[in-house]
Amino acid sequence: MTEFASTLFPALMIVTAALAVALFRASRRLDGVERRLAELERRPQPAADTARPATTAQPTARPESAQPAVQAKRASVPPPPREAPPPPPQRSRIQFETLVGRRLPIWIGGTALVFAGFFLVRYTIELGVFGPVTRTTSAAIFALLLLAGSEVARRLPATASDPRIAQALAGAGIASAYGTLYVAAAIYHLIPPLAAFLVMLAITALALALALRHGPPTAAMALIGGFVAPLVAGFQAAGIGPLLLYLALFTGALFALARQRGWAWLAIATCAAGFGWVNFLLWMLDGRSAGGIGLLVLLIAVAGSLTLPPAKRAWLRAAPLVAGLVQLMVVAPVLDFGPVAWGLYCVLSAAALILALRDTRMMPGAFAALILILVLLAIGFGNPAPGVTAWAAIAATLLFGGIGLWRLENDRDWGWIATGGLGAPLLFANMLAPHLLPGFGWFLIDSALAGACGWLSWRAADHANRDDPALILGATFAAALGTLAVTAIAGSDTGPLALALTMAALSLWARRTGDTMLPRLATAAFAAACIAAALPIIDMLGLALRSVAGSRLPYRTLFDLGPLLLALAPPAIAAIAIAAYDRSALGKDRRFVLPVAILLALWCLYALAKQPLAIATPQAFERWGFLERALLTQACFAAGWWLTRRDMQSLGKALLALGAFRFLWFGLLLLNPTVVAQQVGGIPILNAVFVSGALTAFWLWTLPQWPRLRWAAAIVTGIAACALVRQAAHGSILTGPVTTAENWGYSAALLGLAIFWLWRGIAHGLSDMRHFGLGLLTLVTLKVFLIDAAALTGLLRILSFLALGLALIGIGWAYGRFVATTSEAPNQPLPNPDPLG
Repeated sequence: MTEFASTLFPALMIVTAALAVALFRASRRLDGVERRLAELERRPQPAADTARPATTAQPTARPESAQPAVQAKRASVPPPPREAPPPPPQRSRIQFETLVGRRLPIWIGGTALVFAGFFLVRYTIELGVFGPVTRTTSAAIFALLLLAGSEVARRLPATASDPRIAQALAGAGIASAYGTLYVAAAIYHLIPPLAAFLVMLAITALALALALRHGPPTAAMALIGGFVAPLVAGFQAAGIGPLLLYLALFTGALFALARQRGWAWLAIATCAAGFGWVNFLLWMLDGRSAGGIGLLVLLIAVAGSLTLPPAKRAWLRAAPLVAGLVQLMVVAPVLDFGPVAWGLYCVLSAAALILALRDTRMMPGAFAALILILVLLAIGFGNPAPGVTAWAAIAATLLFGGIGLWRLENDRDWGWIATGGLGAPLLFANMLAPHLLPGFGWFLIDSALAGACGWLSWRAADHANRDDPALILGATFAAALGTLAVTAIAGSDTGPLALALTMAALSLWARRTGDTMLPRLATAAFAAACIAAALPIIDMLGLALRSVAGSRLPYRTLFDLGPLLLALAPPAIAAIAIAAYDRSALGKDRRFVLPVAILLALWCLYALAKQPLAIATPQAFERWGFLERALLTQACFAAGWWLTRRDMQSLGKALLALGAFRFLWFGLLLLNPTVVAQQVGGIPILNAVFVSGALTAFWLWTLPQWPRLRWAAAIVTGIAACALVRQAAHGSILTGPVTTAENWGYSAALLGLAIFWLWRGIAHGLSDMRHFGLGLLTLVTLKVFLIDAAALTGLLRILSFLALGLALIGIGWAYGRFVATTSEAPNQPLPNPDPLG
């Protein structure tokens, strides 16, 4: 049986090809007839009023003086009544009487005749009156009588006026014939399988002929019976080859009938039933004869799209093609993505392209063919041996890219096919099966295709109308293939660098064309670079969380410097440079891309800053930990201070906020050197803790555009003064208890700072400085009376109170003179509070 099926496969292919050619030629002839009919309808019709004489006298010119009288006379004569246009034809409504009284009884009667035949056979079986041969013969005679009755009803004058009678009898006869065949072949085994198959062919041919003669009801009966008949006779009775041949011939005949009569419903029903048989055979045969099944899919898809009338919607005409492509996606894995599977898919894709060339309304089928062949390539490259799939990718590139380039001048929509065909198939091959070629081979192929796609984008940009799809899609594939070309020759580690170069190229291309979608491609390239650098980014996020949580040795978990910089630096530098060169380069995505790029750049700088000291042990942390953190904090403050004074407010504020967070969280709370032992330096003034506090106060004092920060600057200045006293009392390590001398040192330093602020506020008319001085003086006074004096006795207590009293009296006297002076000149302007001008 297998040999017989294999011998029929070439014949099936020849028949399929011949049927497709015949359908194509028939469709061309029908299109010509439709065009001629449309031309006849557009010709002008003769005038309806034939009673009017052929020539009429031309009106003579009248003098202007006579015109008012003529107009008055015309106004007095009423215009002739216009004839009302004929009412539009009313659509006949199906009334209850018509439906129940005329239509339903006829079809119910036909159905009753079918059941009568079956019940008659059953009754004879139950009584045992006749044998199997007699019963089968009686059923066959009954079917022939019904068919003959349909012809008689069609010719008799009494019944010829109602064609439904002949239709019902013909449908009942066809159904009875199929039932008789089932009884003879499947129940009584009176007919061998091959003979049953031949009888089934004859019944099906008769059903189609009667459908052509009697109309849609008989055609529906023929469709149902023809597709059910193989199940009646046993679908494997004559072999899979003859069955596939029968299904191919039957579906082709149904499509031809639907094309000739203009029955779109019949074409759609044939497609649905045919694909149903395809899936049934795939399931029952477990992958056997999948090549022949694929040919059947090809026939159904192409013939179904050719059969549907051109007046139908585009998506409906493309539906058989799309369904066939999807169906072949099921067949291809059964054939292990071999030459037969890919041959069928490429042939069907070519058919979709040819139909789109013939009728632009079939373009959805071409788009679906491209998308589905890419999906199939992605699946096929996952096989252990994707060699045939690689050749299929080349064939798809030549097929879609070649036809798309050929038709690019005629229709802009072919730009999608051209760019997708040139770029996508081999792009998938490179990404999913890079082992098929060496790096230099992929470099040559990717570079050539990237150049072709770039040329398409360049060509589209030169047109007056810039909404050409080739502009965006060509740039997309050129960027992707160019990136793969660089990584193929330089290694996968250079992916972020290649994507950064791609991002810069896309930004320049967007600036040159002025297109609003191209900046999104640059954003996509930046996102791809971030995805390529996922491991270093995840590592840096984990390091940041551990550092904020109090880790003293983050250097141990730092990513390797070389791979880290290669992954993070290129996209960060590219995005920042693009944003600096052209503020509109990234479009609306700028507010998302730029912060991420700055964060990546800060991580790179952080990794570089960790390298010189390389704090990897507790001893190194105690020696260099505070100094390293202070340097990083002051670098943030300095960069933010400089940027804010250059009108780069957003980035400057972000860096100032980062510096303030580091100073507050690490310097004062989490890793305070007075709690956690760390060396700050032995020189009283030039030590890390005092210099860090003083510089922080300087950055905050010298930001005049933000006056509210002066309160924070005053607090940080007081902290720096206390740090100076602490370092003088304890040396390089600031941990330990507070001594009496240190306590008085805090009071003296803060008192001196309060006096300085009062003097500066009075001398320069700075009200906030006076407020800072008075507030700090109040705090120092309370501290002296409540804390410091409680620990003194004797002469030291007297001297301390004497010095404090004299200082307070002097301050009060000076402040009183200032108040008296300002009351005499209340409108005197205050100088600039910024010490730097």
